[in-house]
Amino acid sequence: MTELRLELPDGTQLHVPAGTTPLEVAERIGPRLAQAALGFQLNGTWVDLRAPLHESGGVRVITARDPEGGELIRHSAEHLMADAVKRLWPETQIDVGRTDHSEKFQYDLDIPERINLDHFEKIQAEIKKITDADLPFEREVVTKAEAKKLFASMGQTLKVSRIDDLPDDVEITLYRHGDFVDVCRGPHVQRTGQVGAIQLTEVAGSYWRSDEKNPMLQRIYGVAFASKKELNAYLERLEEARKRDHRKLGAELGLFQFHEWSPGSPFYLPKGLQIFNALADYMRGLYTRYGYEEVMCPQLFSAELYKTSGHYDMFKDDMYLFKDADDEEFGIKPMNCPGHCLLFRSTKRSYRELPLRLAEFSRLHRNERSGTLHGMSRVRAMSQDDAHCFCEADRLDEEVDRILAMTAEVYRDLGLTDVRVQVATRPAKFIGATEAWERAEKMLQVAVERAGFDCGIAPGEGAFYGPKIEFHFEDGLGRSWQLSTVQIDMAMPGRFELAYIGRDGEEHEPAMIHRAILGSLERFIAIYLEHTAGALPVWLAPVQVVVLPISDRHAEAAAKVVKEVLQPAGIRAELDARNETLSYRVRSAETQKIPFVLAIGDREVTEGTVAVRERGRKGQNSYPVEDFIKQLGEAIRTRGIS
Repeated sequence: MTELRLELPDGTQLHVPAGTTPLEVAERIGPRLAQAALGFQLNGTWVDLRAPLHESGGVRVITARDPEGGELIRHSAEHLMADAVKRLWPETQIDVGRTDHSEKFQYDLDIPERINLDHFEKIQAEIKKITDADLPFEREVVTKAEAKKLFASMGQTLKVSRIDDLPDDVEITLYRHGDFVDVCRGPHVQRTGQVGAIQLTEVAGSYWRSDEKNPMLQRIYGVAFASKKELNAYLERLEEARKRDHRKLGAELGLFQFHEWSPGSPFYLPKGLQIFNALADYMRGLYTRYGYEEVMCPQLFSAELYKTSGHYDMFKDDMYLFKDADDEEFGIKPMNCPGHCLLFRSTKRSYRELPLRLAEFSRLHRNERSGTLHGMSRVRAMSQDDAHCFCEADRLDEEVDRILAMTAEVYRDLGLTDVRVQVATRPAKFIGATEAWERAEKMLQVAVERAGFDCGIAPGEGAFYGPKIEFHFEDGLGRSWQLSTVQIDMAMPGRFELAYIGRDGEEHEPAMIHRAILGSLERFIAIYLEHTAGALPVWLAPVQVVVLPISDRHAEAAAKVVKEVLQPAGIRAELDARNETLSYRVRSAETQKIPFVLAIGDREVTEGTVAVRERGRKGQNSYPVEDFIKQLGEAIRTRGIS
């Protein structure tokens, strides 16, 4: 019998016969570990605890102490929730669950009764019966025909339709606990009792197969943890997230709003536009130092542009396309890159002009489905700090290094410190040569490591036209967001027949890089508002200073400080002389997240000073107005993040 050599994380070697299950491996290590095991990884890949092993390599037994343990718990909780619903409403049709269980679980269900939050207590009580029963999860491999026969006998027509999508020769895995069974890739925990605490969170409508022409199903969401303590900690974070919701903050701080007549398109109010403009102006300042030229291309292009770029075939469903009076098809611009290619080829280029770095902030429009829209974080109308760099092929690594240095500077100025970086590789649908993709992927990995980052890999997550570097940021609530991207374009220069005269006097095709650091400004504003809980750094705050006269007789002096001293110095200052108490107006300024509150009374008028209260700090200090302006100006100049 073939023997497998397994290496534990501490370097210990285990020799086991081929066909040994991960659960038996855990038992060899120790009975307590086997009892606590939730999952198993071999060479970084998930293997079900009940599946036989046929390969040697490094192994990990996953327990509730491991971050990955939570994903297994939530995936298993998904099945428990569907089982509970099926027990309560036996006629329920089960569709599909969620693929990403890093934060929550969900199931799409066709339930004969319309579910609302009032039903959750009853469903959770049924789930508890299942967890208390501590039923084993059982894995079974069947053929497509066997799976269809089983679910047809159960009357699960939605599931049969999903099975029909699979290739005829595929092996299908089923997971059972008690009387419940579903098609599932797995893996799952050993027993239902290992799912220690479940909380259903919301219910929403979901069209079957995401097609608005199909029936509406009910999607139930939930979270799950190994213990009640972990669940309570999560619910506390969830409550904090509700307080920080950018839609709530946007309304409270008077930044932006939406209207049903223009779904997915934000209305910027004066203070919100101040944030937008401050970010754009900040990036423009960097453009000068990093050698970018800002351009603006048309909003409307013939569909021929997008057929040339490849977007018409790969991105058509996300575009706004229409025909004009002459029956010619046009598209509203969803991205800047094709227009920048036209600019590059509009004149004869020389290597002496390269690298050519073109940046643009104009509006873009994408046909996002109505069900995916979410405040500023998912919109149909947006602006990006978008740029495209054209350079000589043998200078590509230098240009990527320059972009990564610029990205690091932006993150430092914004106080974004918890960042991880990965390279997204060739997807299933792509354009360009495979060999060129592999070279570009390797070059990006080396560039990331040269910049001082550990480089992760996101297999198959690249854009259709090239691999990309992705920067993922962890916000103040521990949530991960993708921000910056750096993409090498494997196809567009050739599709547009771009060329320059090289050092040898011959024509050459330029390399092309797509680069966005903040990405969509709308999405970045949403993320940054939630990260800071609305307390933006002073250089970015729409109102940096509010001046409060202590009484009516100080109003004239306070107004003079605002109009004749602060505002001429370039400080965004307001006067609050409302007929309210001083403490009320101070609390109002705190609610509005204004960085500095200046109070002016008799002493300040006499001495030419201001009493300064800084956001987030107790007490106040008195300064001559000139000293305060000097200190504030320095904080703004150096992009202070407090």
